[in-house]
Amino acid sequence: MFIGSGTVINIIAVLIGSALGVFIAHRLNEKIRDVVTDGLGLVTGMIAVLTCASITDPLLSETLGSGWPILIVLASIVVGGMLGTALQIEERLEIAGEKLKARFSSDGSSRFTEGFVAASLLFCVGAMSVLGPITDGLGGGNEILVLKSTLDFFAAIAFASVFGWGVAASALTILVFQGSLTALGYALGNFMSEVQVLMLTATGGLLILGISLRLLNIRQIPVGNMLPALVIAPLLVAIVA
Repeated sequence: MFIGSGTVINIIAVLIGSALGVFIAHRLNEKIRDVVTDGLGLVTGMIAVLTCASITDPLLSETLGSGWPILIVLASIVVGGMLGTALQIEERLEIAGEKLKARFSSDGSSRFTEGFVAASLLFCVGAMSVLGPITDGLGGGNEILVLKSTLDFFAAIAFASVFGWGVAASALTILVFQGSLTALGYALGNFMSEVQVLMLTATGGLLILGISLRLLNIRQIPVGNMLPALVIAPLLVAIVA
């Protein structure tokens, strides 16, 4: 397969899954949709917990020292959240979603923007989202992204049954995010150590937990504003290490 094929497969999987989800949605009443949303929120929370579990990897304590991994995640979330708030990332994502909604969605009552933001974050946070395209760019194969595509396919069905075509629009985010990492992997090689990837994954897990809390209507955490944490965490690892 050609370099970048993993991201292409991932995008196709999300688009097909979204289409199936929208098709199913017309056959679901409001109560069933609420149950689907709650179930999706709980499963997203489970994914968040499993993703955050990377913070317990012994390699982190051995490389950074005991206690440092938690401090780095805390600093990344706080500083990243402050930076993201100053840059108004959440608001800009919502504006981008509204523009896409106006262009492609004829259903004014749809939750297009919310689906676009939530799905974009879910599909682009995690070890596979980073390691997959980098490995693909290095010519190491697209197996990681094929596995991720399978998971994203079923997640897209569930999300789109609730949020509609906004989930399909997240394919643009996947293209930009994973496409950029594939290009970087091809041009620069493996630029992040295993420790940095573990810390990035743990930090991303907290952001996914924020998505879960939003889906469950517990608290509307501005997860988009915390996205800079995903850049800050690997940088802090490099400094501490």
